[in-house]
Amino acid sequence: MGTSRHDYPYLQRITTRWKDNDVYGHVNNVEYYSYFDTVINTWLIREGGLDIHAGGVIGVCAESHCRYLDSLAFPDSIDAGLRVAHLGRSSVRYEIGLFREQASTPAAEGWFVHVFVDRASRRPTPIPERLRAALTRLHVLSPESAA
Repeated sequence: MGTSRHDYPYLQRITTRWKDNDVYGHVNNVEYYSYFDTVINTWLIREGGLDIHAGGVIGVCAESHCRYLDSLAFPDSIDAGLRVAHLGRSSVRYEIGLFREQASTPAAEGWFVHVFVDRASRRPTPIPERLRAALTRLHVLSPESAA
């Protein structure tokens, strides 16, 4: 993706925790996906009104990917950048950049695809209007979405 922090309309500060480091002294790869989940779901809940406990619609992960460019380590603070590359009827593809505090280039970047489904049936359902409006505010045309 080759992005900078300015390519993301939303940035959220995430502090690393002692437990995030592995035996090699850097943040373990699995934690990067936790940071992806954190920035995405914070946006969906706060800006899109997603009710994760009782709402009729939930997002399930259909695909995810992370490219590691530099290591992070506790006690780094991370600025997680979020944008939407594709917004469909029932799905959305987010792009995420994880930046060390004040860094202009990412330590990691990736994508995450949510399919919104009916909570009871687990069948795809249209993205609710309030949620769609919040996602639209993050929508940018990236090279991957233009292809």
